[in-house]
Amino acid sequence: MAPRGLSAEEKRVKLLEIFHESKDFYQLKELEKLGPKLKGIVSQSVKEVLQSLVDDGLVQADKIGSSNFFWSFPSQRGTMVFRPPLIGFRGVLIDTREGYQIQQAELRAQIKTEKAARVENENRTEQLRKLQQLKKTHAGLLDELGAYGACDPAKVEEMRRAVTLSKEAAIRWTDNFSMLLSHFTRQHGVDAGDIRRHLEVEEEYEDIC
Repeated sequence: MAPRGLSAEEKRVKLLEIFHESKDFYQLKELEKLGPKLKGIVSQSVKEVLQSLVDDGLVQADKIGSSNFFWSFPSQRGTMVFRPPLIGFRGVLIDTREGYQIQQAELRAQIKTEKAARVENENRTEQLRKLQQLKKTHAGLLDELGAYGACDPAKVEEMRRAVTLSKEAAIRWTDNFSMLLSHFTRQHGVDAGDIRRHLEVEEEYEDIC
């Protein structure tokens, strides 16, 4: 059986969900792309569905320059019961402010509830004192650890590895110099000592401890 297409009302609900879930502003072209992708609304029907939402006051529209923008917030439908919808960005700002005021009231109530659950008593006071002391001890230990950072086993091992790599590199370049020196003396019949003196390279340059 072929899947049933969305009804007109289902399209309205789903298109409105795009606005309420994102709380953003859109142009028609954007909605025609998001409708099929997010809600399964056929692209060709988005314009008609959007216009019906605008006509019912569930979606607001405003023209900025040459572009039309559409928006709708979750609190908008409730506020329409108490006052006529305000057109333009002033209405959006009022709706947003009311939403923040509701959130603020909820947070204040939550803070009040949490404070009521944390009744001050002797045991709580003592536990808080211990917590502060442990925080100070922890901070002191971190400072002490930082002072001995150079003796950290991981850092010591890192330095030991760096020394080993440096020694290996020195041996490698010394060997390269020896081979180059030998090749040059054979090709040009020059005394190796003269070349070392000219380059200020001591005779013991190969002795790497």
